[in-house]
Amino acid sequence: MRFLLVFVFTLTAVFGYAHQGGLDSKGGHTDRKTGVYHCHKSTCIERATLDSGEYNRDDWPHWSDLDGDCMNTRHEMLLAQVDGAINLSPDGCYVNTGTWKDPFSGKVFHRASELDVDHIIPLKWAHDHGGAQWTKIQKEAFANDPLNLLVVDDGLNQSKGAKGPNEWLPPNQAYRCEYLARWQTILKKYPTLKMTSAENRIFNTLNHACIK
Repeated sequence: MRFLLVFVFTLTAVFGYAHQGGLDSKGGHTDRKTGVYHCHKSTCIERATLDSGEYNRDDWPHWSDLDGDCMNTRHEMLLAQVDGAINLSPDGCYVNTGTWKDPFSGKVFHRASELDVDHIIPLKWAHDHGGAQWTKIQKEAFANDPLNLLVVDDGLNQSKGAKGPNEWLPPNQAYRCEYLARWQTILKKYPTLKMTSAENRIFNTLNHACIK
């Protein structure tokens, strides 16, 4: 539990950057350029979570072949994160075998079928914390962003589900601080995504434990 405590002292700066124009009664405003609604107060964030509508995974296209090379994002991540030699399908579009060290468990795997490509910030979490307002193009970009993708044991990925770091951390304690740091980096890149005040408090505590 001690590691479950720190990541938000920097989030105040991340979430507090200024936009032109005032805030509405909820504590947010619509970006004039993108048309996306932004929250700047915890009351707005929590209200947006309640009003985000039902999550539909089909609204977040993932494992796309964005560069048109026949290898989709899942297999590109398997290729990018392999340690050593790799075996591809005859057409070069799929990864079959290789060597991967799963940071969530610390275990080594050799078959791609035993692995998932995890969204570090889960798609449903993103939907519930500001991403519901994104366009489908924005959702697809997020769902296929290598910064947010990690090759891991499929069982641990399923146990994590859509949980944030206040509810789930990797069993491999040696990776927990790096995992929290990845969350912070991704949240900086996607400032529309905001934790609730309760999640922020836990995140701050976790991050504080990592920097001691």
